[in-house]
Amino acid sequence: MPFGSLWLPVVVSTVVVWLLSAVLHMALRYHRADYRKLPNEDAVAAALGGDTPPGLYVIPYCVDAASMKDPAVIEKYSRGPVALIGVLRKGTPQMGKTLVQWLLFCFLVSFTIGYLARHTLTAGAETWMVARIAGTIAFVGYGYGAFQDSIWQAIPWSNSLRHLIDSTVYALATALVFAWLWPA
Repeated sequence: MPFGSLWLPVVVSTVVVWLLSAVLHMALRYHRADYRKLPNEDAVAAALGGDTPPGLYVIPYCVDAASMKDPAVIEKYSRGPVALIGVLRKGTPQMGKTLVQWLLFCFLVSFTIGYLARHTLTAGAETWMVARIAGTIAFVGYGYGAFQDSIWQAIPWSNSLRHLIDSTVYALATALVFAWLWPA
């Protein structure tokens, strides 16, 4: 089966997931709990200063594992705070750029689903088999990164669980689109 026969489900599922994400984040608004305000936001902003370049920072900073044995570093960890700080560019967030990046990510997931489905299924495959394969790959593609964020970047597990709810919706939509548009 040529990959060209899968462009329609790839593109349609990309757009459907992108639109569903807008509904989940703007209309339902349960993601408001993803972020919290620092009690001393102005003091933290002043301490970081306006010239901190964008990037991911850690407090306390250690050059290597050996420096974590240094008593002064151990004291910093004990005293706290221990934090990962993501710093964005100054200015109002550029939602257009972020939404385009999200659209491209959705396309990447759908393209990968099409690629893997093409190599595991045949034209005219059973509808529920197409849905099961496409939905499973979509759930992994959209959802499993949340676990990594909770493990390594201190993203609260509750945020990751909300993200998995979104991923389930995206996976179901993707499964339905691929099952509906799968070549006969």
